[in-house]
Amino acid sequence: MGTNGDWMIMLVAGCLFIFWLFRMFHRWLHEPASVNRLKLGKGGVLAADDENIILLEQSGYEVSSGKHLIPVPIKVNDVPLGKGSRIYIDYIAVKDNCSYVVKTARDRMPIDWSPSGVRDKLLVYALLLPECEGILFVDAKEKLIRKITFHISDY
Repeated sequence: MGTNGDWMIMLVAGCLFIFWLFRMFHRWLHEPASVNRLKLGKGGVLAADDENIILLEQSGYEVSSGKHLIPVPIKVNDVPLGKGSRIYIDYIAVKDNCSYVVKTARDRMPIDWSPSGVRDKLLVYALLLPECEGILFVDAKEKLIRKITFHISDY
């Protein structure tokens, strides 16, 4: 090939590098301002005899962390509203390198399986942890796992 071939390869490599830098700058420029992302710690202790964990593991999921409590301070007209509120995440599960927020069924808090009922109860978890693939709703009594995903598009 000689020196002309070497220069051609260097030119192509340089063009690819410049294109890559432009794409990275363009992506950085058009991303929304970073928000404080929620970083979950270890979570609560996982009980070996928990029927929800057993059901998840039988379905191929690995439960990576236990219960999480996320405090949500609330202000109305710049005045704190009591002690605020809390959001509970029961577990974080992983399957095929995809992580999921896990909510378990509660007798005292049944879920309405209409689109608006699911949105009202579970959308907050998808928005809180956007890096998760979805929400797993586990009902150990019925031996049922439902995977819920939300697809929010621009209008």
